[in-house]
Amino acid sequence: MSMIVRRLSRAATAGLVAAAALTAAAHSAEAADTLGSAAVGQGRYFGTAVAASHLGESDYAATLDREFSSVTPENEMKWDATEPSRGSFTFTSADRIVDHAQSQGMDVRGHTLVWHSQLPSWVSPLGAQDLRTAMNAHINGLMGHYKGEIHSWDVVNEAFQDGGSGARRSSPFQDKLGDGFIEEAFRTARAADPAAKLCYNDYNTDGVNAKSNAVYDMVKDFKSRGVPIDCVGFQSHFNSNSPVPSDYRHNLQRFADLGVDVQITELDIEGSGSAQAADYTKMVEACLAVSRCTGMTVWGVTDKYSWRSGGTPLLFDGDYNEKPAYGAVLSALGGSGGPGDPGDPGDPGDGASCTATYTRTADWSSGYNGQVTITAGAEPISSWTATVTLPAQQSVSSLWNGTPTWSGNVMTVRPSWNGTLAAGASTSFGFTAAKNGSDAAPTVGTCTAS
Repeated sequence: MSMIVRRLSRAATAGLVAAAALTAAAHSAEAADTLGSAAVGQGRYFGTAVAASHLGESDYAATLDREFSSVTPENEMKWDATEPSRGSFTFTSADRIVDHAQSQGMDVRGHTLVWHSQLPSWVSPLGAQDLRTAMNAHINGLMGHYKGEIHSWDVVNEAFQDGGSGARRSSPFQDKLGDGFIEEAFRTARAADPAAKLCYNDYNTDGVNAKSNAVYDMVKDFKSRGVPIDCVGFQSHFNSNSPVPSDYRHNLQRFADLGVDVQITELDIEGSGSAQAADYTKMVEACLAVSRCTGMTVWGVTDKYSWRSGGTPLLFDGDYNEKPAYGAVLSALGGSGGPGDPGDPGDPGDGASCTATYTRTADWSSGYNGQVTITAGAEPISSWTATVTLPAQQSVSSLWNGTPTWSGNVMTVRPSWNGTLAAGASTSFGFTAAKNGSDAAPTVGTCTAS
């Protein structure tokens, strides 16, 4: 899609984007009952990394649209994805993410312009002058395509070594262009889109250490000489071997004191239960304590698609159920409607109630369709849970408008997109069941609301 056509497309959908933004604002004013709306109430964004290939999955898209106010393309804006052949740009997958985000009134973070990894094979063999030309052309081509549409760009990613030296990482850019390549990339980026925030992004810089000190010194130098840098991104990938540093907040603050914004850009914390919830709480509290911490991004929507899926590091499990960490984050952001206690995700909100009623909507010799209608009580609710117990012989082959988990023949269903209900309002989920010799009706248990 050409830049001109893309601008026309943006104009054509401006009404939808404005409507989405107004809806989000009204939603936030009523009750901060999602991560995004709660963060907005704190003057921050709360975002997630998004893969274009998952947007067609209904639960993925529903959770994304409901909970987050910002998106970062996980791989779709990297060099190998956008310029696989020199001078030949492709934006199909990245456009899909940007278009989806804008239709929902979300901001977009651009990730990433210059990085030593995920380079197409044609880049590394270039000589110094040719590489400089290619780097600047790539920045201009990618940023030019999205000019005016990206909130923040990770201009340069992971340019410093791990360990105690604080040295620059060996890469085609460092080895052939020297230390000046980072400054040149930022100056090129500023000219390409003057309105976008320009960030340096890295990992293992979360506490005060040799690597973060090296980044700090670079940012301090840039600010003193007028090199255009607006923000520093802290990836913040944690586990038991690399826990949240005790000086995390102090480290964010010292960067902010240089006159740049700070952003938590790729947050995930391996673990589960109350321990994971407590670590997520620390992260949110640290960001809220630093006035120039403008937002947080978790690196994925659901554990099942995480790059660290074995460590279950995100806020939603593989079935899109809210984990205790979700309730902890929502609570730390000052939100309502999530689990009342990070250690007890099933704690209902005070006064919240709902009822569940079952009807069979279609019937045939080998199966049937069932529908469960959820109706809020005298107060609005932001989530609900209903149980359906099937006769032992029966099995469910599909379910819509809900997210199920199973324990034997008991199906526990939570909302996919339809958790928030006004007082007295109703929603429903449906399922298809195979009779397997039993025509008995399932039993619907008590509906629980929060």
